[in-house]
Amino acid sequence: MMLFAFIAAVLAGLGVFQALAGAWLALRFSRSVKPAALTDSAVTLLKPLHGDEPLLEEALASLCVQDISTYQIVFGVQSASDTAIGVVERLSARFPAVDMTLVINPARHGVNRKVGNLINMLPAAKHDLLAIADSDLHVAPDYLRQLVAALEPPGTGLATVLYTGQPANRGIVCALGNMAITHYFLPGALLARGLGRQDCLGATMMLRRATLRRVGGFEALVGHLADDNALGRLVQNLGLSVRLAETVATTTVPESRLGDLFRHELRWARTIRALEPTAFIASSLQYPLIWAVLALAVSGGAIWAIAAFPMVWLLRLLAAECVDRAMVPSVSRLAFRVPFWLLPLRELMSAVVMIASYAGDQVDWRGHSLLADGPVLPSNARPGFSANRPAISLAAPTLLHRD
Repeated sequence: MMLFAFIAAVLAGLGVFQALAGAWLALRFSRSVKPAALTDSAVTLLKPLHGDEPLLEEALASLCVQDISTYQIVFGVQSASDTAIGVVERLSARFPAVDMTLVINPARHGVNRKVGNLINMLPAAKHDLLAIADSDLHVAPDYLRQLVAALEPPGTGLATVLYTGQPANRGIVCALGNMAITHYFLPGALLARGLGRQDCLGATMMLRRATLRRVGGFEALVGHLADDNALGRLVQNLGLSVRLAETVATTTVPESRLGDLFRHELRWARTIRALEPTAFIASSLQYPLIWAVLALAVSGGAIWAIAAFPMVWLLRLLAAECVDRAMVPSVSRLAFRVPFWLLPLRELMSAVVMIASYAGDQVDWRGHSLLADGPVLPSNARPGFSANRPAISLAAPTLLHRD
């Protein structure tokens, strides 16, 4: 039993090391960000919508104050009764100078309705630089300019962005959802990139129309729940790289009920497990407090284990606060300073979600039940991940999908 306790303690130490390394990378990223040059490039931003979500108008309004000269926003819905239409109409009245197009098209093209929506929207796109962004994303005025700058280097096929959480309310459930994104996903994504991965973080993807055509268009993605994972792999399979733009967005965390958040995170977990089963298990390293509790329990309350637990807790808090500090220059308002007492609850919930992910392969996606895995891509496709948006360890893919 003491051997098991020692192994758990070692895993807790590795988890702390990973958290601190991710926090350091977040600080380094923040300090390396520099203003992008002004650009004459024209961009079409594709924004698929589904319902009037919490903070939707605020998120969409942030797109209407971009500091590039020429850009178009194409909104898309699949029903004339969609409540997001009213939000778009209000935005059009607030920002009459912004080139906006609303596409209402009920045509379906496969199991992934978001991708089907994008297929319907693409004919309305005027420009050859295409950005695809989730409906719940709040962005800075330099968002499009930084994406264009990231896509410019030769050999680049796709640009993507980091993001923190943006709770829609001050409740504990929203706080837990925010922590999963801000304090686990974001530093994990930077750690994965530091280790050589080129993950496609699906909250935003920018690519050239010619590149999209070469990978088979949006039609190549309709059978994948993790469409951004598939797009990242297909682009890299062309020999092109996925670059990280020097801007940070925030994504709305809308859940106010624990059950809703659990189902959302269970979808993330099952999608990751279906795509990368070994890496998914390895991602348990990112929960050092859980391992410290196991060491304490298995050791029978040994003094060394009792002393280790508060130290692990303190170091995990330090890492989270470093991430918050790093993001302040890029994100105008962070949700809150991470509560000391909430960290164990966050890791306990993550552990429960991870265990529950093995109980089935079905996921709930906007009221529809789907299998977590999609068609298998060619085995020679290079790794490059995300399924809009959680878990990451030293070996795991960045995979987090919020829509």
